[in-house]
Amino acid sequence: MRVLIAFDKFKDSLTAQAACEITATALETAHPDWVADLCPLSDGGEGFTSILTRASRGRLIRATVTGPRGQPVEATLGMAQLNHLPDAAVAMLRLPASIPAGASIALIEMATASGLALLAEEARDPWQTTSFGTGELIALAAAHGADAVLLGVGGSATNDLGLGALAAMGLQFLDQQQSSISPPAPHTWSRITQITGAIGKKIPPIRIACDVSNPLLGPRGAAAVYGPQKGLAAVDLPRMELESKRLAQLLYTRFQKPADTMSTPGAGAAGGIAFGLMTATHAQLLSGADLVAAWLDVESHLAEADLVITGEGCFDDSSMSGKGPGSLVTRALALGKPVHVFAGQVRLVAASPANLELHAITPRGTPLPEALASASRLLTSAVNATFP
Repeated sequence: MRVLIAFDKFKDSLTAQAACEITATALETAHPDWVADLCPLSDGGEGFTSILTRASRGRLIRATVTGPRGQPVEATLGMAQLNHLPDAAVAMLRLPASIPAGASIALIEMATASGLALLAEEARDPWQTTSFGTGELIALAAAHGADAVLLGVGGSATNDLGLGALAAMGLQFLDQQQSSISPPAPHTWSRITQITGAIGKKIPPIRIACDVSNPLLGPRGAAAVYGPQKGLAAVDLPRMELESKRLAQLLYTRFQKPADTMSTPGAGAAGGIAFGLMTATHAQLLSGADLVAAWLDVESHLAEADLVITGEGCFDDSSMSGKGPGSLVTRALALGKPVHVFAGQVRLVAASPANLELHAITPRGTPLPEALASASRLLTSAVNATFP
C-alpha cells in the first residue's frame, strides 16, 4: 500500500510538515509494510517558502525585517532555480521570455514578515499594521540577484493596500508640508496628500500566489471580509473603506492605471497588497493551489498512490473551492483514489462525495486552546483509530 500524505497547516498548531510526519509515524507503527509519500501543502501562508524551496532544492536566507507593528522580526527568503522546477510550474509563472531557464526565483511568504500570527490578539489592529517588511524581503530578493519573485500572501495582518511594501521598495508618501510618512500604515493615511518616488529599477517581475477572488472594496472587499479577523471594529469599516478608496485613487493616478483595477478579482488579497503591487509593479496574480500542485508535482504523487490522506485545521465548504487540501481531494477523487481528510474541525455543509471519508479529530466541547495544544496527540489518535 502506497499512501500519499499531503496536509496543509493546522493554523496556530501544526505546520504542514509536522502534520505529515505525525501521520506517517502513526501509520508506520500500525502498518510497517505501507510506503508513505510525504508532500506537505501550502496555500500561500505559513510554510509556503520552506515547502516550495525544499521541493526545488533551493536555499533559505534568514533576514531581520520590519514586523507588522514595526517590531523587528526574523523572516525567511527562499531562492530557487527555474530549471529545478517542473515545466508545468514554470509555464504557470508566465514570466517574460527574456528570463532564461536557469534564472533564479525568490520565494517570499508574507506571513513571516507581515503576518497575523506574529501579533498577540490584543495587538491586532489593521489601522496600525504595515506590509513594510514584505517590501523589504522583495528588495532583499532583488539584492540577491533574483530574476523573479513569487509571493505567497496568506495569513497577513494588514489592510494597507501594500503601501508599506511599496514604501520599502522606493515610493514616498508625503503630507501637505512635503514631509515623508513612513511606513504609510492606515492610521497615517489622513495626512497623505501625494505619492512620489519610484520603484527600484532592480525589482524583478512579481507573481502573487492567490486563491481569493475578493475585489479591493465593497461588501466582498478586503476590509469587509478579512478586516474583522485582523482586529477591525465593525464601526470603523466605513472609514477604512473611504480612506482605502482615496489612497487607491492616489496610487493609480500616480501610475496612470484605470480605476477598475480595484475591482479585479483578487485585488483585495492580503489587505489589498495584490492591488498595490499590480498597480505599481505590474505584478500578476496566479492560482496558488494550482501553482503549488504543479511545483510539487502532485499529479505524479497521486498517480502512484493507493490511498490519499490530507487535511488542515478546519475543512469546510471553502476548502472545496480551490484551496490546497480541497483541490487535492478533487484531483484524487477524479482518479478514483480513496481519500481520508483529517481536520481539527469539519464543517462541510455539502454532501460528501463517494470515496471521501471525513474525520474531525477534536472531541466536541473541547476548548480551542486545549485543542490547539493537543493537535499532535489528537491527530495521532484519529489516524490510529481509522487505520488500526
